[in-house]
Amino acid sequence: MSSKPRSKGYPMVVLGVLILAYTFNFLDRQILGILASPIKAELGLTDGQLGLMGGLAFALFYTALGVPIAALADRWSRTWIMTGALALWSGFTALCGFATGFWQLFLCRMGVGVGEAGGVAPAYSLIADYFPKDQRARALAAYSFGIPIGSALGILFGGLIAHAIDWRAAFIAVGVAGVMLAPIFRLVVKEPSREVAPLPDAAPAGAGGVRALLAKPSFWLISLGAAASSVCGYGVAFWLPSFFERSLGMGLVDRSLFLGSMTLVGGVLGVWLGGVLGDRLGRARPAAYLLVPAAAFLLALPCFVLAVQAKTLWLAFILFLIPTGLNLVWLGPVITAVQHLVAPQQRSTASACFLFVNNLIGLGLGTWYFGAISDVLTPRYGAEALRYAIYSGLGFYVVSALLFAAAARRLARDWVA
Repeated sequence: MSSKPRSKGYPMVVLGVLILAYTFNFLDRQILGILASPIKAELGLTDGQLGLMGGLAFALFYTALGVPIAALADRWSRTWIMTGALALWSGFTALCGFATGFWQLFLCRMGVGVGEAGGVAPAYSLIADYFPKDQRARALAAYSFGIPIGSALGILFGGLIAHAIDWRAAFIAVGVAGVMLAPIFRLVVKEPSREVAPLPDAAPAGAGGVRALLAKPSFWLISLGAAASSVCGYGVAFWLPSFFERSLGMGLVDRSLFLGSMTLVGGVLGVWLGGVLGDRLGRARPAAYLLVPAAAFLLALPCFVLAVQAKTLWLAFILFLIPTGLNLVWLGPVITAVQHLVAPQQRSTASACFLFVNNLIGLGLGTWYFGAISDVLTPRYGAEALRYAIYSGLGFYVVSALLFAAAARRLARDWVA
């Protein structure tokens, strides 16, 4: 049942709780990266197997279920869907702590993906209904703070708990915390009145909305551009803890503190910069929603190259901080552009279609790609194989920038006012 916000400040309260839920989303999603080394040692896994668990295991059901769940969210209560999703993915995260082999952990990670399939697209739609058009890029960027915050906390808590107890306790602790958050989420976040506008082609929400969306060239260019960047973004984020252990000799606690602070500071600044630039430049020219991230990726590439070559920790921190921020500039502007490719009552479905392409390719391929290349290069480069695997993946940023630039030229004709 829909209800209007109770006060002028209530949308900010909702946004804060949505950010908290998204923080748990990425905390549970990214914690595997910092725990990869002790898991690999205990279960006897290869880099390729770890990459599959970090990407494909999660992405399979996350992408497959995202679209039908989002279609349901365009008709039914988004808040109930997100409450159930939060409880489900957190429960499977806790179960990861009881795995005794590759396949058990793989299946638990699939379960995390099943839950998280209902956690993002409905949130995008809620934010679009709670905030006016000229504030949406910033609101969506603020929501996306959950990515660097959750990733940083996953690195920090995962590493510290694993050091103090073991990697199993880390999974259990963060999973149980997420389950406890679910009922609080439901109590605080109310279903808003949906913004309704005439459908431009008289197509209904759901299947009709999907067909209308898939017919737009800009949707495919945006989605594939985001996917190309996510191959590198997810892949590098997952493997950086192992890189700092193997190439710079950092212990688990030091890696947790180092990477956690770098991810938090750089990520939050990058996400907010993208939202501010998107709102300011996109008002006059919608193409700016895509040109801003294209420029950010081209700037991030040389920074990553220099960062991977750094020999001292402080220099590495500074050099990695810059591309960590630039890597997340795209979130607010691109998600806003996707929201405006369809009418308001189709937004959850549109977001899910975008996330399907982005995550199936970016998340499904990214962590596996860098792990598999590392396995191939290990006989020649030994512990330095990850360094060269990272070099090989940076070309995806160029592909992303080119696709976003092409999409920017077509965005105006596909834009729904």
